[in-house]
Amino acid sequence: MKTNPGRFFEDYRLGETIVHAVPRTLSGGERALYHALYPARHAVYSSDEFARSCGLAASPLDDLIAFHTVFGKTVPDISLNAVANLGYAEGRWLAPVWSGDTLRSESTVIGLKENSNGKSGVVYVRTRGLNQRGEVVLDYVRWVMVRKKRLDVAAPEAVVPKLAPALAPEALVVPEGLDFSRYDFTLAGEPHRWGDYAVGEMIDHVDGVTVEEAEHMLATRLWQNTAKVHFDATQREDGKRLIYGGHVISLARALSFNGLANAQMIIALNGGAHANPCFAGDTVRAWSEVLDKAETAAPGVGAIRLRLVAVKQGAAPFALKGEDGKYLPEVLLDLDYWALMPR
Repeated sequence: MKTNPGRFFEDYRLGETIVHAVPRTLSGGERALYHALYPARHAVYSSDEFARSCGLAASPLDDLIAFHTVFGKTVPDISLNAVANLGYAEGRWLAPVWSGDTLRSESTVIGLKENSNGKSGVVYVRTRGLNQRGEVVLDYVRWVMVRKKRLDVAAPEAVVPKLAPALAPEALVVPEGLDFSRYDFTLAGEPHRWGDYAVGEMIDHVDGVTVEEAEHMLATRLWQNTAKVHFDATQREDGKRLIYGGHVISLARALSFNGLANAQMIIALNGGAHANPCFAGDTVRAWSEVLDKAETAAPGVGAIRLRLVAVKQGAAPFALKGEDGKYLPEVLLDLDYWALMPR
């Protein structure tokens, strides 16, 4: 058999490392398409001149371009037969990605747990994205629900990794040379700096974007995410193509510009959950909560920990979970991340 049917739950082995195929060289083309797909406009990722004024050699590619690219490489081996991508933890951006860099991905299986129905299980992997010099630019854990093909195969011993609820500030990696001491707030788009935000503050990002089938399909192809549920409408009983969760992440991050324009660079992903499915026709809005703040050693640079929540039409303001502790049906995404902001 020469074609790849994808792995099923029973095909994974604890501790194995999977080297994912097809490295990808990134260019300004990815940046242009990213900024066309999402209303992305953070200044460090939009302007070489602005980035140089902040101590960088040029404007790096958006942090989520690196995430989507590394993630997409893993799909044929990790989530081709996925029911759903469930969550993230312990993610760190360790070095900027520049136009011309070539990225590849490797994943190590760190946990396996069969579901009680015996028809699927959860696979935990730690994925690393490496550039052409073998430097790790991104490292994160994700877990995904994967179908079983052979239901008679005995379940492996359940191993669920212990994951940090959040990365400590001292674990954050600030890009070399980053300096916000001469930061131009006018060009960045908002006057609000690190000291203007308080832990516990809630921010309604006001704007919304209605998801179209065409843009979702373009994004999924752009990041070479071949998961069947994103392409093949027959994979779901309701006959709908599931919107790639990363598409929702990027939409919400871009919408957060209105109120967090100076949260310039994502450097850590503490946790995340795709709470409910998103489909074409849904209108995505976002709100944020300030969870923590920390100083860094870089000139003028502070770190801010944010909860970013994406919701669809019908959501009540700042509503997240019901009395039963479960996500409300209008909640699409609950993301916990650290970003860098001028002090």
